[in-house]
Amino acid sequence: MIKPSQKILTRYLMGMILLLLQVKVIYAQPLYQAHAHNDYAHHRPLLDALAHRFNSVEADVFLQDGHLLVGHEAADLRPQLTLQALYLEPLWSRYTQFQHRIYPDSTQPLILLIDFKTSGINLYPALQAMLHVYLPMLSSVQNGVFKEGAVTIIISGDVPRDLIVANKQRHVFIDGRLPDLKGHYSQTEMPLISANWKKHFSWDGKGQISPLELSKLNLLTQQAHQQKRLLRFWGTPDTIQAWQVLQQSGVDLINTDNLKGLSDFLMTFAESSTEPAKISL
Repeated sequence: MIKPSQKILTRYLMGMILLLLQVKVIYAQPLYQAHAHNDYAHHRPLLDALAHRFNSVEADVFLQDGHLLVGHEAADLRPQLTLQALYLEPLWSRYTQFQHRIYPDSTQPLILLIDFKTSGINLYPALQAMLHVYLPMLSSVQNGVFKEGAVTIIISGDVPRDLIVANKQRHVFIDGRLPDLKGHYSQTEMPLISANWKKHFSWDGKGQISPLELSKLNLLTQQAHQQKRLLRFWGTPDTIQAWQVLQQSGVDLINTDNLKGLSDFLMTFAESSTEPAKISL
């Protein structure tokens, strides 16, 4: 028969173990290559990605009746599912809790990729107005000088490029496309290049990628890195084989809908020589 004192000791030890596990999760190094595609579709938008240590998340945003609503299609929109409620407020809470970082031991900003689903010319001013109270948290460019924050916001989708670059005191950046590797936008304007995997590659993540396509992937990665830009593909196969190829090729943000799968993979191969994604302007 277990004595009461032994029961108390057992409960105490179990409680300490659980506490240490929680602390380990909170203070674990973020996975800089992990990008949560359509993050809002998960059970707990943003929070599930953070629990799996993702350092990049993506949200589709619509401007509807003056509100910035998050969803994949217009039919998915709900008044309570705002960019502010799902992303900006939770990030601000962590920013104030963890001494101006999203992860306590992070050395890099978390990337919030906002995909404009309605007119960027209308959406961008509405976003600017909303961001005003969160400016201390955000990476910015002030008269051409980059200042790193805890969160770097990058705009994708219907991007009003001219409107953004004309703003000399700005807190958002542009998600470019592969032709922009030969374009005129600077790194401080366009730190990320994204492309549709299926438009450039036929490999479906099963078996081996062809030498020709692997060479093409390595070349694109090299070109982006020579310009000190990050590289991301959407529509990539969600397989271990694909993740391994993308990681070994140096693709900076690995796109996924499978948070746990990619998190487990990246933690398993944490000793890879691939440099983590970093915007260093």
